[in-house]
Amino acid sequence: MTEKEFNDCVNLYADNVYRFIVKNLRHEEDAKDVVQASFEKMWINRDKVENEKCKSYLFTVAYHQMIDLIRKNKRVKLEDDFSSSLTTTREPQHEVKKLLNQALYRLNETQRSLVLLKDYEGYSYEEIAVITSLSISQVKVYLHRARIQLKNYLVKPENVL
Repeated sequence: MTEKEFNDCVNLYADNVYRFIVKNLRHEEDAKDVVQASFEKMWINRDKVENEKCKSYLFTVAYHQMIDLIRKNKRVKLEDDFSSSLTTTREPQHEVKKLLNQALYRLNETQRSLVLLKDYEGYSYEEIAVITSLSISQVKVYLHRARIQLKNYLVKPENVL
């Protein structure tokens, strides 16, 4: 991967990776750190990364960086409420968007990541399997279960708008 190809990859995918990570972590500063570390790792390994696979490589590295951060935070047992500091937009959230985010955050880390990769980012099952180091059948099963949980939460009478 050349310097120009790396810069093109940054321009094309930085926002997508950030959006994916911040949706999972719900903390902007941690998400920025994860994205920065991911691009740094890609830069260090640029000789090994094929330009055609830079998006997949980037999301894989970011996903693993995010998982490492989550595990580290669990060990340290941070007690900060990250959800109160999340401000991805300056405008107030619409009720439907707020409800969808609540439903999404009720999923475990793996399920949330799979939903975001498939439904928000548009990855195929095969690509998601590579990124998350799961088998294709595991991806399908976990994604199916996550969607059922989302549906069950969203159709509760108190959540229907």
